[in-house]
Amino acid sequence: MAGEGLRFAVLGPVRAWRDGDELDLGTPLQRSILAMLLLREGRAITPTEMIDAVWGEEAPPRALGALRTYVSRLRTVLEPDRSPRSRPELLTSVGKGYALRTASLDLSLFERGAQEAETLRKKGDIGQAAESLRAALALWEGEPLAGAVGPYAEHQRDRLVERRITALELLMDLDLELGRHATIVSELIALTADHPLRERLRAQLMLAYYRCGRQGDALAVFTDTREALIEELGIEPGPELSALHHKILAADPSLMAPPSPAPDPVADGSPSAADAADGADEHELPRPAQLPAAVNDFTGRRPLVARLRTLLSAQTAAEGVPVAAICGIGGVGKTALAVHVAHTCDDLFPDGQLYADLRGFTDEAIAPESALGAFLRALGIPPDVIPEGLPERAALYRSLLAERRILVLLDNARDTRQVSELLPGAPGCAAIVTSRVKLADLPSAKLIDLDVMEPDEALSLFTAVAGVERVAAERGAAMDVVAACGFLPLAVRIVAARLAARPSWTVASLVPRLADEQRRLDELRVGDLAVEATFALGYGQLDAAQARAFRLLSLPNGPDISVGAAAAVLSSPTLETEDLLESLVDASLLEAPAPGRYRFHDLLKLFARRILDKTERPQARTLALRRLLGFYLASAQSAHRLAYEGSMIPDNLVVVGSGRTFASADDAVAWLISEGDSLFAVIGQAAESCRTAEQLLPAGDLLVAMEPLLESGTHAREFDLATRAVLATALKIDDAASELRARYVLGRVLFGANRLPESEEQFRIVLELSTGRNERVVMGEVLNALAVVSGRLRRHHEALGWFDSATTFYRENGVPAGEALVLSYSARDHLGLGNPDDAIVAAEKGLAIFTEIGSGAGTARARYHLGIVLSRVGRLNEAVHHHAECLAYFRASKQRVWEQRVCARLAETFIAAGRFSDAVRHAEQALAVSREIGHPYGEGLSLAVLGKALHGLGNVPRSLDCLREAFDIFTRLGAPEAGDLKTILAGAGVASASVSVSVVES
Repeated sequence: MAGEGLRFAVLGPVRAWRDGDELDLGTPLQRSILAMLLLREGRAITPTEMIDAVWGEEAPPRALGALRTYVSRLRTVLEPDRSPRSRPELLTSVGKGYALRTASLDLSLFERGAQEAETLRKKGDIGQAAESLRAALALWEGEPLAGAVGPYAEHQRDRLVERRITALELLMDLDLELGRHATIVSELIALTADHPLRERLRAQLMLAYYRCGRQGDALAVFTDTREALIEELGIEPGPELSALHHKILAADPSLMAPPSPAPDPVADGSPSAADAADGADEHELPRPAQLPAAVNDFTGRRPLVARLRTLLSAQTAAEGVPVAAICGIGGVGKTALAVHVAHTCDDLFPDGQLYADLRGFTDEAIAPESALGAFLRALGIPPDVIPEGLPERAALYRSLLAERRILVLLDNARDTRQVSELLPGAPGCAAIVTSRVKLADLPSAKLIDLDVMEPDEALSLFTAVAGVERVAAERGAAMDVVAACGFLPLAVRIVAARLAARPSWTVASLVPRLADEQRRLDELRVGDLAVEATFALGYGQLDAAQARAFRLLSLPNGPDISVGAAAAVLSSPTLETEDLLESLVDASLLEAPAPGRYRFHDLLKLFARRILDKTERPQARTLALRRLLGFYLASAQSAHRLAYEGSMIPDNLVVVGSGRTFASADDAVAWLISEGDSLFAVIGQAAESCRTAEQLLPAGDLLVAMEPLLESGTHAREFDLATRAVLATALKIDDAASELRARYVLGRVLFGANRLPESEEQFRIVLELSTGRNERVVMGEVLNALAVVSGRLRRHHEALGWFDSATTFYRENGVPAGEALVLSYSARDHLGLGNPDDAIVAAEKGLAIFTEIGSGAGTARARYHLGIVLSRVGRLNEAVHHHAECLAYFRASKQRVWEQRVCARLAETFIAAGRFSDAVRHAEQALAVSREIGHPYGEGLSLAVLGKALHGLGNVPRSLDCLREAFDIFTRLGAPEAGDLKTILAGAGVASASVSVSVVES
């Protein structure tokens, strides 16, 4: 059957599996399209409906093309090996729309389980009904449709959330009918906290409390509910809730539980709260209740709250004492989370809660023996009989906790030594520890590394403190505010409190206040709360080496930093640097997003820079930045040498210091891609701060050394901004050497964007500067570049003249790789002049030279050009062979621009061979890559060849759509290919199977 072995999930993240292996569903937009098809349950949906559902009113101009690309990718992911004759399509076209046949969807399974529960309930089988409904609800894995975006996903997400709550309400009714009121109290507490205005849940909690003998708590729920309804909606509780309230006041016998409570089907064998209470002598020890008041506006963290509750409820001897160690930077909400979780676990620990603020990061840290003394007094031990020594107090404390169920919350711990004697010793009790440091050496503890809030959670917290109406009116500005706070709960709470205290302020008025990085920390202060003061507590615990590293590592503007780069900044050995960085991670002052990489939280970085400005001399900061630039330049030089074997550029760079080395060209390019943002950041800093040519030149050299990164297609905008910044500074300080380097790279960027006249202008200036200064760093490359630009503009005679000049230069300097590159590129212009034999000779010579010198990158490019020539002269099998070989190389080395070009060439060759299905497949791959990397010229070429391939398949309407879209792109770019397509489109809508789409110049 269609979809055999496939299953899908929407009751949480949008996911899919084939035979147990999870599939990569791609981007959020792609997941959104799949979710929409799944929820339509096999019914067709038109492209217009899909575009409206995914993009809404913000649909891009080429939304239809993007939609088709996403659907094509989904087909490939869901049925990679599908044989049309073996079974019908899973994702099928229906008219102009699409439909998805599904075999297994968690939503369908849930609905079947819920329906079965309803049927069993009507038959009077309440126990089995609860079992069935509980199993159905277990299919939910968090927020439904997580990862999907767009208006449709938002609407369906709300619908599914409502469906789940309704099912949960029914399950609570069933459990109450079964007499399980004691076991569901905690679950109802959590549910009513998340949905405070749902009266049915509130009524169920009141009834559960009443049946547990907690009449006061039941009445308090009604009071809280009434206040919330009046404040939020301006209404009184409904008749059912009011009637229940009156019955509780009157102790109505009808509220009593069933006489024979059924066992809890989800019990794990551990004793219940009632059993534990019955087993203890209530008059022997008092019940401590030391928890701080719950945070009324606690927001988010729902999966983590559930995880912590599950952890703390483990109560078997084999599992030992559950200990949750929550760590994170100051202000991230460790204490709020711990206190909230502790309150929700009240039913699990009927013998009480102990709490101690250990003040670990202040000068008044609490000694373990002092905390134990306070605990012993709370447990009823007279002060005059409490032992003096730490071991004796710890032994008595553990003895008192044995056979009892008490939760211990140890807040703000300095280290393991401060808390180890405060932990319970036997199962039944549990502990939560919060600390700024990672207590990795705390025995049996489950480490919880608390991160900042999700954006929606932070916005909810901001709204709860600042006021619903004020935030609702300026939601966009509010999101800007919480983003400026780095989604740090303390910062969000502070700025929201400041807004709440100033009725004349708007949310938007906060945005410019927080935009100034120099003053942002000053804005994050209200009353006794201040983000800077919180950070200062952690910084004050560092030793001299840690403190220096913390300060200096805030200097680079990059998003993160590697160990090697950090070692350059600190001027320290790599291993010593790594130890320092890890110690700062343990202190929650740095984050480690990936092995070997480190970063600051945004606000911590501002704090570190403020300390840096106060403590480090300007000269020390300048030298640190120069060391970093030197490390990156030396590393990029090594990468360039491997990626462009035979290039003269690396030998002409002025490199001071050492950097990374690489085992292969693939490793070199991968490093450039991974470090791209950091490299551009340091170039920008240099361009901004340099005042002399000597200071600026390394930035210009780094730009040139990073040239292989252009082939990845991932950083075109960053190259454009960085080159213009270096160029502006070079012109300002009259630095011709840096100017020619920046102009050369800018010419390459403009060429990639098909802005050919502007590109040619930059290359001519570079040639003039190089000749006048006898600069050889990019001389061969700029001659070759001028030739390629001339060829693209179809000035083929002129192009061959530039190639001759480049060949002479490379021969004089003994650079065979340069000569081979010239031969390979010149083949296109021989073709343009109608000389295929000369083209074949040039391309084959270029390949032979690259093969002889062992240049992987050069060989791949030479195969690309030779494949073009062979395809044009009808040697199609050879052309496919060469293009398949170079495609594998470019994909392995992540050179996406070249990958797109080769796919388009393969599509052309398959068209010539009459293999139109293969041509469509490769053309669509070329189109997908072009759109992913934002390469308009490549997108135009891909659409042009796709249109021709589709025509060969007989799909004339879509063929015309592609050709028209390609024509629009080429016209916007001013590319000569627009003229070719104009002729085609003018002639009766692709009337001939021999449509010629010229892509020779790419």
